[in-house]
Amino acid sequence: MHLSADELTALWLSAKIALCCMLVCLPAGVAVAWLLARHEFRGKLLIEAFVQLPMVLPPVVPGYLLLIVFGNRGLIGGFLHQQFGLQLAFNWKGAVLASATMAFPLMVQPVRLAFQMIDQRLEQAAATLGASPWRVFASVSLPLAIPGMVAGAILCFSRALGEFGATMAFVGNIPGETRTVPLAIYSALHQPGGEAAAARLAILSIVLAFAAMLLNHVLTRRSQRKLGYRLRAQA
Repeated sequence: MHLSADELTALWLSAKIALCCMLVCLPAGVAVAWLLARHEFRGKLLIEAFVQLPMVLPPVVPGYLLLIVFGNRGLIGGFLHQQFGLQLAFNWKGAVLASATMAFPLMVQPVRLAFQMIDQRLEQAAATLGASPWRVFASVSLPLAIPGMVAGAILCFSRALGEFGATMAFVGNIPGETRTVPLAIYSALHQPGGEAAAARLAILSIVLAFAAMLLNHVLTRRSQRKLGYRLRAQA
């Protein structure tokens, strides 16, 4: 399958945005997942609903809200643009933000489940031996949650690869700057004779998504096996 220069650019841009999105979401996702899994507090239900909100909204709605808040005339975007010359709207950095907004719930859920499945007696034993709360988290909780983190990272990356609505609303469809693979498919379908390019990119998207799911399955099982060996060795 031969891809044109524009199609290769869209593919590279999609990969770059998805990778940056995953790196942005991972630390925040772990922190939020830990908070929701291990703590009870007033307003927790609101935070859970807010985290999951992008999953149930039409994607163009978060994109429009991002444009209002982070656009050059937005409350935060205007400040960043005036003070630091940082523009998020209509460039690839904004596409990372849009993708992260839509993919963040997929990062949080597997990590939260992984934290909830940890036997807290292991953490209590480490604390009894004198480990500080941070050391318990770093040496016991975090390693045990690695399978969930791997699953969340791959799901986040895959979701970012397929992001369309929020990206279109917030950063537009600019060739070489914000035109990712989904936007390139959309553009090809609206051009005379673009069906072949759309078909190539669609097939490529299916292959990448299938490969990501297989990778998720393989890495999760490998992490679980290593974790099982480690726990048996410690026992």
